[in-house]
Amino acid sequence: MLLTFIYIIAITAEAMTGALSAGRRSMDWFGVVLIACVTALGGGSVRDVLLGHYPLGWVKHPEYLVLTCCAALFTIVIAKWMKHMHSIFLLLDALGLIGFTIIGCQIALQMGQGFVVASVAGVLTGVSGGILRDILCNDIPLVFRRELYASISFVSVICYWLCTKVGLALEATIITTLAFGFSLRVIAIYFGLEMPKFIYQDDDHHSASSKDE
Repeated sequence: MLLTFIYIIAITAEAMTGALSAGRRSMDWFGVVLIACVTALGGGSVRDVLLGHYPLGWVKHPEYLVLTCCAALFTIVIAKWMKHMHSIFLLLDALGLIGFTIIGCQIALQMGQGFVVASVAGVLTGVSGGILRDILCNDIPLVFRRELYASISFVSVICYWLCTKVGLALEATIITTLAFGFSLRVIAIYFGLEMPKFIYQDDDHHSASSKDE
């Protein structure tokens, strides 16, 4: 019940962030709704396809698809006030990331998969929607160039798995993982913590740039 409630909050927030990304690219209303749905439901769909877990979440519960469409249209209406809610959306996104991760991990474990596959399933559920959104909006995915994000999803999977191994009840496992992962994400946002970046410049390109100068 707790996870379902968090999931509904998460897909609503993700749908609204997807709609805003579409708006920045001046898409029409159909584009806005499509990007919103991909952002909110894409991660779970990618996971289910890779694991052979059918029916897909939004096919089994079409009300989630309706909710994301409504959230996208609502975002169009209130767009001019959205900049004042930036901090709220960051917190909701952090909550959604951990919620999605737990759901993905749970489904993989229920299918009898081991820790490695459960980890991949959890991280994919958490980050794939945002990656698909950015690709469709012709942007470098934020997950590859912003504060710690996918790595926090992975650490949350480890926390969830350890809680199950020590025999914690499901509800306690979910709450513990949520609190742990959410706290890490908030700390990463506040301090701007990032993964080390790999920067490579081709020698020929660098030489050509030098000559142009």
